[in-house]
Amino acid sequence: MADPHNGQALQCTRYTALTGKIPRITIPSADGCRNSLPGATMNSVILKAKDLDGYLTDGDRESLNEMDCLYDRALSLFSRLEHATDAAEAKRRRSALIDLYNEMGDLMRKITAAEKAIHVYSFETPRSAHGEASRLIAKLRDTGTTRQEFVYYIQRAYELLFNLSVTSSAGQKQNYIITRTPVKTPVQNYAVHKIPDVDGDYEHAVMCVMLRGALLPSMIMSKEIQEYTSARYVTPFALFRIQRDDSKQEYNMEYILNLDKSFFKLETLDDKDLIFADPMNATGGSLVTIMSYLLEQGIKPRSVRFFNVISALKGSLRIVRALKNVVVYTLWMDPMLNDAAYIMPGLGDAGDRINGPDSSDRPRNIIQLISDYGANIIELYRSQVREIEDTVLGK
Repeated sequence: MADPHNGQALQCTRYTALTGKIPRITIPSADGCRNSLPGATMNSVILKAKDLDGYLTDGDRESLNEMDCLYDRALSLFSRLEHATDAAEAKRRRSALIDLYNEMGDLMRKITAAEKAIHVYSFETPRSAHGEASRLIAKLRDTGTTRQEFVYYIQRAYELLFNLSVTSSAGQKQNYIITRTPVKTPVQNYAVHKIPDVDGDYEHAVMCVMLRGALLPSMIMSKEIQEYTSARYVTPFALFRIQRDDSKQEYNMEYILNLDKSFFKLETLDDKDLIFADPMNATGGSLVTIMSYLLEQGIKPRSVRFFNVISALKGSLRIVRALKNVVVYTLWMDPMLNDAAYIMPGLGDAGDRINGPDSSDRPRNIIQLISDYGANIIELYRSQVREIEDTVLGK
């Protein structure tokens, strides 16, 4: 099959070298916020996409250009597959698409292998475990997956991600759970179960929630920490109201941290292990905005860990370049972003698929979102819900 992009490689060159000092984010004036960005307030922090791209190295740009060229070929194959005229033609095009995705996967594996701070589930776990993650991601992508099913698969995804973080830790120690069982004949029975000892990694953790799609994943991660730590540690929560200006495109995107609608105390974040769980990491802008603000306030975390179900290659690279002492764990890596800064092939708006869409004039607050999860979710994560309520209500 002829390559439609043969001789047109220059069309794929999207990332060019940037020079000069990377600007630090600042808190703009009230008038500047109101006149420039929807959603900004007099107490907002704003980060621009060009600031993020300033962290990328020349090698990163070469890798991203190479990946974009491959995905441009995939876009052409999508169209051909969609309009295949017979079964034989469709089979040939599916085979070509599979080969191309394998090539993109190999390239992403090669790029991330050089990054100790990026861990991709399918690149680091035994091949026997890949099918479970692959099928799970396929269900999350599927437009026919209902909201209830989507929540179920998100829960499974974060269980796998937590296990990935545990198995990635060097020098892993063992801990034990002794469980009293319902069997009482001839005497009360107990069972002993060996589990990883995660106390040192998570006994000082704080869940940092990047609303709103990150709310339930953060509750799931906190529950995992509770179940694995010896003292059944329930993490505190810090809630950040961060949003993108979706009127802009990927190259000039701006990220707004609204401090007036965030709920956290700076002193509770210092010298802590900060855990972020966001199902989709597209650009890395939200995390970098929050962490840049915290660092400028003098917060010195022990570590920062970012857990994503799907992460774009560019977003992962931006994060590990911009922040020190950060580790990214992702179940699946996708190759690129479209002009609107959405992951491709992606799965759409994870926040809407988890929570249901909000009306533009009356978006739900944090308590309303939790209430809409329903009794089953609230009961399952009752300790986490209590912590979040106390954080929001100031108790």
